[in-house]
Amino acid sequence: MSSTQSFLEELEDHVSRKMAELDLLKESDLGLAGPDDVIPRLKVALKNELEASELAALWMPTTPEVDVKLDLARQAGDEARHYRLIEEHLSEMGADLSEFNPTDGGPTPMFELLKGFDSTVERVAAAQFTRESLAVKKNEQFIEFCDTVGAPKTATFYREQIQPDEQWHVNMGKTTLGLYAVTADLQEQAVRASESVLALALKIQNKQLHEMKISHAPGC
Repeated sequence: MSSTQSFLEELEDHVSRKMAELDLLKESDLGLAGPDDVIPRLKVALKNELEASELAALWMPTTPEVDVKLDLARQAGDEARHYRLIEEHLSEMGADLSEFNPTDGGPTPMFELLKGFDSTVERVAAAQFTRESLAVKKNEQFIEFCDTVGAPKTATFYREQIQPDEQWHVNMGKTTLGLYAVTADLQEQAVRASESVLALALKIQNKQLHEMKISHAPGC
């Protein structure tokens, strides 16, 4: 068994290296994109935020550790607040959301994967540590996109109002793993859960890029 600190450093390094592959799965030429192209990406974000909030709330009753239970409560609130903030931002941009329903199409593959984890260590490794790290990365790509296509207000909105919470979620995941992933078996569970999220995330970004022709979409 690795020491908990060594385990966390190794997992963090692995996640960072895998996330770097996401930079290879995005449009390099954004010359034809404009500010209006921010809107469909923000609609993707609405679904992601809703699912992230729902997942944290779903896990609360079956999480035995009170500190983690309360952290999940905060995250559920954060993601719900993000949804409302993004919704308001879209309205200010003139987007019509009257026909938009983020639940259309049912749950995403990522939601289905995450909700299947049972233990606290698996859940936190998959969702808060890995999926939220991916969200920070995806949001960085989205901010880059906004800056490039002339949407500075959206870029600032994400930098100042979304990213700080997402980084807190990542830190919460790291702290929780430091407290509870203290055996070789638990550390292995965490690694497997993290790997499954990374693999699916790369598959999703590939699909968005090659089939939906969307890249630089924000996370949650």
